[in-house]
Amino acid sequence: MGAPDHRAAAEAIRAVPYAVLTVSDSRNEESDTSGRLIRRLFDEAGHTLTDYELVPNAPGQIQAAVRRFLQGPALCLVATGGTGAGRRDLTVETVSPLLDKLLPGFGELFRWLSYQEIGSAAMLSRALCGVSRGKLIYCLPGSEAAVRLGVSKLLLPELPHLIWVASR
Repeated sequence: MGAPDHRAAAEAIRAVPYAVLTVSDSRNEESDTSGRLIRRLFDEAGHTLTDYELVPNAPGQIQAAVRRFLQGPALCLVATGGTGAGRRDLTVETVSPLLDKLLPGFGELFRWLSYQEIGSAAMLSRALCGVSRGKLIYCLPGSEAAVRLGVSKLLLPELPHLIWVASR
């Protein structure tokens, strides 16, 4: 008996439980258009929201939120915000130590696709994807355009496959 076909096995994964974390010093739940867009795109794709949280750009609060996610039922966390080059952009530094594996191809592809839309400013993005305890964690920039690009072009098309692989 040969090894399982990843794609065929992933097709059995339909509704993925997911969580959204918005990292922002300036947004609240009403003005969190990027977090709302993530939820809309995931829901339209048939996935199930299990948790949503908005925290400031504070390492302790970001880390606590990610740790809560890791203990919860969601298999995928999408964080938005705090991924730039600014002094207060701390999501990447805070999340990275919690990852068991980094999937650098996500950030590389995100920046390549982003370059097609915004040019050389794409180099400022530190978008990343990794696996922690068999769960996926994505960190996307806070803009709606970046969320739409990352979720629509990269995250959702590979989500069942990545969930299947990460859970092995």
